[in-house]
Amino acid sequence: MSFTLTNKNVIFVAGLGGIGLDTSKELLKRDLKNLVILDRIENPAAIAELKAINPKVTVTFYPYDVTVPIAETTKLLKTIFAQLKTVDVLINGAGILDDHQIERTIAVNYTGLVNTTTAILDFWDKRKGGPGGIICNIGSVTGFNAIYQVPVYSGTKAAVVNFTSSLAKLAPITGVTAYTVNPGITRTTLVHKFNSWLDVEPQVAEKLLAHPTQPSLACAENFVKAIELNQNGAIWKL
Repeated sequence: MSFTLTNKNVIFVAGLGGIGLDTSKELLKRDLKNLVILDRIENPAAIAELKAINPKVTVTFYPYDVTVPIAETTKLLKTIFAQLKTVDVLINGAGILDDHQIERTIAVNYTGLVNTTTAILDFWDKRKGGPGGIICNIGSVTGFNAIYQVPVYSGTKAAVVNFTSSLAKLAPITGVTAYTVNPGITRTTLVHKFNSWLDVEPQVAEKLLAHPTQPSLACAENFVKAIELNQNGAIWKL
């Protein structure tokens, strides 16, 4: 079912990252009502740039680390919902690529996404009188075609795809629909240099970038098209 972003309220977790920032810019072309960006590191210059793109849209930033306890996430969302009254879309986009940092990779890429999703269900779940909502989770093509030199990262993305597919099947119960967008190799700082698991491949970044790649802007354009197509349970490959 197609979906118009005009006059909608969107929360974007990690909306200032490589793909995230270009996607935020693309979203602003759609005349949202509010774009709320949650990110670990504040970037006033990027926020100012976003605000200048479309003055009709209110852009707000809150500091947020997805690895915080779920109670902290719920508290932050309570503040946002009190301000906006309603939220239409949650985009979960936080991610790191470093198989030396096993626990943090799992915490950021998967546990944090699950916790943020679980927290927003307090406000959206129709069993609690909520209005429902839309969750867009950023996965990766590694979720179904692993980069075997980074099995921890690839494993977290497979988990995201499966978790989101389950959310989609639960939509009749919760009123919350969900889908994944799964970028291919995109030219961002994430892939320029990273560590393989147990250093099995010291040149993993160079070998990865030898494959066909896409600029983050192209990825962002297709990302927003996927949001507008709004197919519950879809596994988009960008």
